[in-house]
Amino acid sequence: MDHGTHTQSSGPSHRRVEMGVTIGMIVFGAIVVAGSLQVGVTWGPQGPRSGFFPFYIGLIIIGTSAINLAQASLIYRGKLFAEWEHLRQVLAVVVPATIYVFALQWLGIYLTSAVLITFFMMRLGRYSVAFAGGIAVTVMVVVYFTFERWFLVPLPKGPIEYALGL
Repeated sequence: MDHGTHTQSSGPSHRRVEMGVTIGMIVFGAIVVAGSLQVGVTWGPQGPRSGFFPFYIGLIIIGTSAINLAQASLIYRGKLFAEWEHLRQVLAVVVPATIYVFALQWLGIYLTSAVLITFFMMRLGRYSVAFAGGIAVTVMVVVYFTFERWFLVPLPKGPIEYALGL
């Protein structure tokens, strides 16, 4: 067998990713438990105090995550989670979507959505700026009339929508 022509895939190991997420869940469960302890986890005169149920949910999260951590340390040895190229493709969607979520509160839903649609059409679909922008504006006009005018559901607005009187 010729080992010189065999190329090994590179990327994070499944074990490390699984253990990292599990440790994150244990921390989350600990935060839930700590918050519950601050507001009370006992049974009061009116019934359970506000931290009663979250406390036990936090304990369940910690317990099940500890089981997952033990399993991950045994089961996933040597297995590849994903190749770096595949992770780059995922991040090409996750990073702009995350920016969109944070920008939405300051710029409003119409502008940020139009920019996101245009960006994805240009970057992933390889469409021209004019075509992608036209589709984005059309979609936002449809969304505006559907929600704001017909269903009377106000959507988050930013300075541009307020300047236009929308």
